[in-house]
Amino acid sequence: MLSAIIFLPLLGAGLVALVPSERRTMIRWLAGIFAGLPLLLGLILYGSYDVHAGGLQYVERVSWVTLPEIGVSYFVGVDGLSLPLIVLTALLTLVAILASERITERAKEYYLLLLILQTGVTGVFAAWDFFLFFLFWEVELVPMYLLIGIWGGPRREYAAIKFVIYTLAGSALMLVGILALYFYGTPHTFDMTVLARRSYGPAFASVVFWLLFAGFAVKLPVFPLHTWLPDAHVEAPTAVSVLLAGVLLKMGGYGMLRVLVGLLPEATRHWALLLAILAVVSVLYGACVSMVQRDLKAMVAYSSISHMGYVLLGVAAFTSISLSGAAIQLFTHGLITGLLFLLVGALYDRAHTRLIPEFSGIAKRQPLLAVLFTIGGLASLGLPSLAGFIAEFTVFIGSFAVLPVFTVLAAAGIVLTAGYLLWMLRRVYFGPLAPRWERLEDVRGVEVIPLVTLTALIILVGIEPSLLTNVINAGVASLTTSVAAAHPPGALGWIGLPGRPW
Repeated sequence: MLSAIIFLPLLGAGLVALVPSERRTMIRWLAGIFAGLPLLLGLILYGSYDVHAGGLQYVERVSWVTLPEIGVSYFVGVDGLSLPLIVLTALLTLVAILASERITERAKEYYLLLLILQTGVTGVFAAWDFFLFFLFWEVELVPMYLLIGIWGGPRREYAAIKFVIYTLAGSALMLVGILALYFYGTPHTFDMTVLARRSYGPAFASVVFWLLFAGFAVKLPVFPLHTWLPDAHVEAPTAVSVLLAGVLLKMGGYGMLRVLVGLLPEATRHWALLLAILAVVSVLYGACVSMVQRDLKAMVAYSSISHMGYVLLGVAAFTSISLSGAAIQLFTHGLITGLLFLLVGALYDRAHTRLIPEFSGIAKRQPLLAVLFTIGGLASLGLPSLAGFIAEFTVFIGSFAVLPVFTVLAAAGIVLTAGYLLWMLRRVYFGPLAPRWERLEDVRGVEVIPLVTLTALIILVGIEPSLLTNVINAGVASLTTSVAAAHPPGALGWIGLPGRPW
């Protein structure tokens, strides 16, 4: 079933390629079916995942590449960290397809690339062989480059090339780190479960840590490796921005949790102070820059940099609670930022502008859009009873005992987030209606479905977070238990930091 979730979109892409280009409706329906089937299967896996047993489940393992002294396996499985992200990937891909109704130019190629992108990202979250992990990591690069470069805005070529350069640079360093882990011990292996049980020298672990961190930090992104993100978001089509912020950024956070914490815990703890500094800078920088944006899409893009800083803070604190908070933040941010980009796209399709100063009082003409935008904004700033609150609250609770000063500084990001989001809502939707918007239309028809679906999930997770946290906590518990067993506290003396609670 897990292989079906990974490769059904790829099969759908092959079928879409066979349909004549002029049959756009059939192409869109076919893409929607092959994005929706993995979502259905993912929900079945999610509902049947044994949270009491935890650990790796639904494992599929087959020898794939067998050469002298080189063994690569098709090794996939899910645990409490990866399963929610697999479901999120399928959900947001289906949402992106539903939101792509206005794509008419080269529609076949557009939907084909969306499905290939889904396979690549899902494979990253399911892979437990480092070779397979890196292969899937690189698969998403080409479709995202083409989606931005062909269907993007006026500066699409610049944004697409910048995205590729940053990602390839990070991937090259990550590959060196993967090869170093492969050759370090005997027998040589790409198996993550085996690599996690090995002990590494302090100097070696630190070097490999930064090589791997570079690849994950570019994708997250972490300041100062973030500059590709605003350009990519502003130029990308709405649906592509949903996937870029809702799914692709999560690959970086997942890599930090799965690889840095799971395989190199000593190095992660050793560099915790520097990680915490980068986290706080990302949170505050992203929030401050968001406050001065005139473009709605740029504002949401910079807010993603700020919110991903909370993920890095959770990793730096290195407690079971903070790690759970980081994992929860990955999922909830995907829902919230996906909704916000859809809302910005719906507004732009009707107003043909995203500049905040040009709007005023349009809630009178777009009441549904105004309500949904308000809910999305309040969720982003962490209002209790909405999905953003449980993630940020858990990160702060888990981090404060270990990094109190950095946690307080990061918490100030909530105040800044409230400032720019509420300021935006007041200027755009409330106040007197500007005369030029007297005939502005509200969202309706099929376009409402993805908006209402994401909003409902944001409210559901906010009211009943255990639907998400029970699974994620099981994943974090198995991760930290295996790390503690392989690397007992007594072996961490070289770090020079006091012991921290698991």
